[in-house]
Amino acid sequence: MSRYTGPRLRIIRRLGILSGLTSKEIKKREQAPGPNISVPRDNIQEISTIKLYKDRLLEKQKLRFNYGITEKQLISYFYEAKRRRGRTGEILFEIIESRLDCIIFRLGLATTIPTARQLITHGHILVNNKKVNIPSFICKVGDLINFNDKYLSLNTVIQKVRALKEINNVLPSHLSLNKDTLTGKILDIVNINNIVIPEIDEVKIVEYYLR
Repeated sequence: MSRYTGPRLRIIRRLGILSGLTSKEIKKREQAPGPNISVPRDNIQEISTIKLYKDRLLEKQKLRFNYGITEKQLISYFYEAKRRRGRTGEILFEIIESRLDCIIFRLGLATTIPTARQLITHGHILVNNKKVNIPSFICKVGDLINFNDKYLSLNTVIQKVRALKEINNVLPSHLSLNKDTLTGKILDIVNINNIVIPEIDEVKIVEYYLR
């Protein structure tokens, strides 16, 4: 399954507010888009099974759309998290939050993860003074992240980024940002307890892939 590039409004109305997908405030519909026809069923156990599967699927979809990752990438991250020692759900978030596009977003240098991904693919981001144009690049503790000189030379752009930085001035504990040079640094491994994540239940995501 490829990465979603369609209307974000449709996803927000279906799944709720996803801060990584869009910075706009949109009211979630009481009912999901599309036909909402209740079909009576006599088998209560079958109804419960379908509802349980739906709940797990929606949590997995929230994760995918919020971080803009493909199904193939998510499966790969899940099995990597399962291989490591610890709680699989938390480790899964730690891996995803270590992606370069997520780091740019958490530093407050982009309003959304798609915006951060665009900055990276256009070659504006340096990791340890080397250009990296792969949004899924996994950052490590001690990595330095900043813009290239050509991007910083655009006065209108740098003013916009600094204004954005002032709005998003609450940084997770594993990151630091030099306000003058706009250089970020990864201080520690990701701690999901210090990150504001939309209401995504990692337990249901683990259950979805272990079903």
